[in-house]
Amino acid sequence: MHTRIAIIGAGFAGLGAAIRLRRRGHDDFVIFERAGELGGTWRDNAYPGCACDVPSQVYSFSFALNPAWSSTYSPQAEIWAYLRECAERFGVRPAIRFGTEVRQAAWDAAEARWRIATSRGEWTADVLIAAGGPLNEPVIPKLPGLETFRGEAFHSSRWDHGVRLAGRRVAVIGTGASAIQIVPAIQPAAGRVTLFQRTPAWVVARGERPLRAWERRMYRSVPGAQRLARTLVYWRTEATVIAFLRPALMRFAQRAAVRNLRRGVKDPALRAKLSPQYRMGCKRILKSDDYYPALARDNVDVVTDPIAEIRPHAVVTRDGTEHPADVIVFGTGFRVTDLPITERIRGRDGRSLAEHWQGSPKAYRGTTVAGFPNLFLLLGPNTGLGHNSVVLMIEAQIAYVLSALDTMRRKGLRAVEPRPEAQARFVAALDKRTATTVWMTGGCSSWYIDATGRNSTMWPGSSWAYRLRLRRFDPAAYREVTA
Repeated sequence: MHTRIAIIGAGFAGLGAAIRLRRRGHDDFVIFERAGELGGTWRDNAYPGCACDVPSQVYSFSFALNPAWSSTYSPQAEIWAYLRECAERFGVRPAIRFGTEVRQAAWDAAEARWRIATSRGEWTADVLIAAGGPLNEPVIPKLPGLETFRGEAFHSSRWDHGVRLAGRRVAVIGTGASAIQIVPAIQPAAGRVTLFQRTPAWVVARGERPLRAWERRMYRSVPGAQRLARTLVYWRTEATVIAFLRPALMRFAQRAAVRNLRRGVKDPALRAKLSPQYRMGCKRILKSDDYYPALARDNVDVVTDPIAEIRPHAVVTRDGTEHPADVIVFGTGFRVTDLPITERIRGRDGRSLAEHWQGSPKAYRGTTVAGFPNLFLLLGPNTGLGHNSVVLMIEAQIAYVLSALDTMRRKGLRAVEPRPEAQARFVAALDKRTATTVWMTGGCSSWYIDATGRNSTMWPGSSWAYRLRLRRFDPAAYREVTA
């Protein structure tokens, strides 16, 4: 079977691409989704307390604002429902091939098309859009003895809702964005929660509140009201990027985070455990109004000694202490810089993306890769944000893809591929700009940094600057294959 455009993944990025393609008149596309339902990250992450840590007003497509958010920070169930509603409203659900995993996609230079092997048959496509996202392959540390554990153990993104937590001893491993939502949600019911912390996080007050009924009515009935609210939230949030680029300015935000810690935790010993020794922003800044108060409860322990092994009924730390556990929850993040899909996409020379990148992802404008004609990555290398909504970046990239398709149609091109020298210049400029950011100078180790020591995850600038760069396709940076 053949399609003009093949999209991998039916999360925010894949759905956004499909909707914009259809609205631009491109109807010949399919979306390959390995799961049985759409939603990506917001389908998979259904753990207790799961919610977005970006304000609701900017966590939606610009062409489909949602007046029905219940809170200033959207809960997982609402975001997932929003994505399903968008798929129905814009008519792209029939294009999704559920339960269809892409096992390999290889560029056929002779035919100038992609040959795609899926779990449900072979396809060809002129254009391939990889929209799998960076937060879909969970990481579970290889702890000695884990296979001997007799209780239930699972990753936060694979939450087992059949497991009862009431009155039980729950070990939570990790203190990232998932864990700080899980602990307050399960603490009231659990018998005991033991949180294993390797590195403390900087946590700022979230300031969440329910959206009032009159606000929702206004967004539905007053033209432009929600667009104005979104604009105000966007620029307020966007202004914070300066502290990531000029780390000396981060000290002001850091003082607010220290005050937040002091308010939430009165015990000096616990407060010392939770005090980071690196500059704020080096790792992901976390937002919560209830994390610190939950840690101060009598049935919660924070353990900072490294884990040595797992026993049938306990987690054992290096000092020899056994910490009894009935359930283990891993809040240990995802494979971001070594996504498995990169091993399955093969370019003009037959080598995979993973082989090209060798542990350090690089792409021209975070979207296209030299040696991989007609391949477009959504949320590719250096498109992450530490200060604003990645949906903004997704939409910028989709606009770039649409402009590329327009260029190909107008010029009669079969394929476009970034010139190696253009990509090298772009990456060199990124690396230079990144060198002085808080991610590289803040004194921490984070998942933003790849195996070679490069920041291949975060965009070292504002989202609006990125959007300006990607408004139009720039054919001078590309090799062109004519019909």
